[in-house]
Amino acid sequence: MDVNDREVCLQINLHPLDAPHAVHTLPHQMRALGPQVDEIQLTLDLHLSQGSRYRTTDYPEKLKSLRQTIDRICAEHPKAYVVEVDYAEQTARQVARAFLGGDFIPMRAENGSPFYAYLFGMYSARSPHVLHLDSDMLFGGGSLTWVREAVAKLAEDRQLLTCNPLPGPPTADGSLRSQQAERVPAPYPAFRFHSLSTRVCLLDTRRFRSGELRVPLLNPGLSKRLQCYVNYTPPYLALEDSLGALMVERGLSRLDFLGNGPGLWTLHPVHRSPRFYQELPHLIARIEAGDVPEAQRGDYNINDSMFDWSEVRAALTWKRKVRRRLEYAAAGIAGRMRDLRS
Repeated sequence: MDVNDREVCLQINLHPLDAPHAVHTLPHQMRALGPQVDEIQLTLDLHLSQGSRYRTTDYPEKLKSLRQTIDRICAEHPKAYVVEVDYAEQTARQVARAFLGGDFIPMRAENGSPFYAYLFGMYSARSPHVLHLDSDMLFGGGSLTWVREAVAKLAEDRQLLTCNPLPGPPTADGSLRSQQAERVPAPYPAFRFHSLSTRVCLLDTRRFRSGELRVPLLNPGLSKRLQCYVNYTPPYLALEDSLGALMVERGLSRLDFLGNGPGLWTLHPVHRSPRFYQELPHLIARIEAGDVPEAQRGDYNINDSMFDWSEVRAALTWKRKVRRRLEYAAAGIAGRMRDLRS
């Protein structure tokens, strides 16, 4: 297939911190979406940030494990290739101009989440449509036509900025239990939102490259700006907040829908633990088989009916939270001191 004939890129952001789950989730995502797209870009972010929760103490080991997983995926799937996030000033300026309309773009958001890396991945895709995923997203339903249906919807309705699979396995009446949204008339569950999540979204990037749409930069409130200074993180809200503000400003929306036939739906694991990593292959097998308890239906986050998180919640004590905040602040101060010395 000629590069110019490509239509949809499955673009998955990866960081060494993702290695323990990516070894299981990437093959699953290939099965769920690989046959529906024209290219698969594995966007590898090697950036080490100070003062955020997106840090890892065993970086070299996790990077080695992640590279091994990526190599296997690329060997098994001819459509797949890896792109390392390029933080060179010239490249960052090109990405900024394509999506923000200026020369500046923050590397990360105030909470340490990716900002530049997300947009770099979309910018580097060879296809006009980009189905962006975080590496921990899980998919059920098994539809092999959802992507084609979503691309058609974006073409038909210019008020749609993005399309997503249904959030959570469908309920008997098609309603959502964990979110409030406008239900759209359709032969399957479909809902309209006025916000966006960078966990998963299908975008037509030509709308940004042409200058029709621009991603705004949003500053957090005073208390968060002070926290940014201490933690040494950029004073900008997350990319999904910026895109949400754009949607409100321009009257755009997002459509989450199941689609024809078995459809496609998502689940997201909120926490991490050794037992979660151990059970993840079994959990993926259940999701692919549609083995979902009633209490999980309509909920887009994996809840206790699907996997018992009580052990993880018990570990999230206030002392641990305070200790983590102090660690982030210490890392941020150390980074600022290094800048002053250089």
